[in-house]
Amino acid sequence: MSASAVPVRTVISPGRYVQAKGAIARLGEFTAPIGTTPIVVADDVVWGIVEEQVRASFEAAGLTVVRESFGRYATKGEVDRLVTAIQDAGADVAIGIGGGSTIDAVKAAGHLAGIRWVSAPTVASTDAPASALSVIYTEEGEFEEYRFFPHNPDLVLVDTQLVANAPVKFLVAGVGDALATWLEARATQRAHATTMAGGLQTETALALARLSWDLIWENALPAIAAVQDNVVTPAVEKLVEANTLLSGLGFESGGLAAAHAIHNGLTAAPQTHGLTHGQKVNIGSLAQLVLEGAPTEEIRDFIIFTTKVGLPNTLTEIGLKTTDVEDLQRVAELSVVEGETIHNMPFPVTAADVVDALRSIEGYSRQVRAEAGLPGPVFYTAH
Repeated sequence: MSASAVPVRTVISPGRYVQAKGAIARLGEFTAPIGTTPIVVADDVVWGIVEEQVRASFEAAGLTVVRESFGRYATKGEVDRLVTAIQDAGADVAIGIGGGSTIDAVKAAGHLAGIRWVSAPTVASTDAPASALSVIYTEEGEFEEYRFFPHNPDLVLVDTQLVANAPVKFLVAGVGDALATWLEARATQRAHATTMAGGLQTETALALARLSWDLIWENALPAIAAVQDNVVTPAVEKLVEANTLLSGLGFESGGLAAAHAIHNGLTAAPQTHGLTHGQKVNIGSLAQLVLEGAPTEEIRDFIIFTTKVGLPNTLTEIGLKTTDVEDLQRVAELSVVEGETIHNMPFPVTAADVVDALRSIEGYSRQVRAEAGLPGPVFYTAH
């Protein structure tokens, strides 16, 4: 066996992670060691919120502000447009401020332009900010491809007050995305599969994935209650760290499996358009538990907890029905295409298996919710 063929265990991570209430006011300070000519990418809504603090922090650090707008999705066209903007500005560091799509587009554009990049998420809705990959979508919001990069962001900076000021649905979505991290990492471990970091899993990555899970179960409900009042508490700080840093490290170096593959399939169902990434991932997590034949108590606890958090755990809540067999078949076929992460499961999974798992969650989730005295599902209408 040649040296290059020897399997390695590896962990990858951002160069620096910064999290605090009011941290956006120090963005310039932490950016200055990375580049001297930054370009800031943010949509109009986000820029209206952060512009004053960002300009002040850049001025204090001796940096000039060049700001570029952002569309809705991280598409090939949007990435290419940002590459041109980077080149026109002569920038040596690109800073994505906003949600996961903005940050993914900036990472992809920064890589193509050959410069460094910074993630400054204003919501804790995904674990995208810390990773060395981007999810690219079509103009309609359907999953198209993963793009992998040779390194993670040089800086991830999270202002927890901005997170607390954002609509609570984004924090809830982050819980849905992050809950999958441990479920997928343990499946990857059982399969001895390769992770998104390009090697075998380390004990470090597995432990971080588990820590993310534990912090979520302990802190999600009080943190969500606090954010409904736009306040930052220790529970909020812990949940933001779980959603953003720990889930990011855990999914990338711990491995993805069925949950995210099923999410990718669901993006092709027009009934689900308008739902957050984390909402669709949560359906994938529950379907993965079914595929695994997980203990009934584990599935039941997951349904109860995610219902209390406000995440969907029925087809009804993502705009689908058990009778939508053709739609579910299309979702399932996309989730098992060659190269999808569902093949990191420790057993073969077919499209038929996925259809059955998705159809099965409707009745059981309704039953568990009724027995626990929790509200029944409300049908989602795409927008």
